[in-house]
Amino acid sequence: MVSPFDRPEFEEETEIEEDLQEPPRYKVLLHNDDYTTMEFVVHVLKSVFGKSEPEAVQIMLHVHRNGIGVCGIFTAEVAETKVAKVRNMARSEGYPLKCTMEEV
Repeated sequence: MVSPFDRPEFEEETEIEEDLQEPPRYKVLLHNDDYTTMEFVVHVLKSVFGKSEPEAVQIMLHVHRNGIGVCGIFTAEVAETKVAKVRNMARSEGYPLKCTMEEV
């Protein structure tokens, strides 16, 4: 039996180009304030962002000294989820910790 793809009109190679683009990436940022404890910020970095204790302390100190620091870079949906989780954790503990996202 002859395959329908063996017909002459299918002999020519067709080139399918897919223009795949990486999804936009977003940095999740923590902002320093005068009320949120350093211990709580380290806890957030470990529990929400999966940072080790030394990494979390380093990021927390960077935020403390510079006013802002990057927690990680993610796709939009993941970044939005992490920002919301940080905000909810902070509010439930009574802290004004500000967490934002910004396109890379």
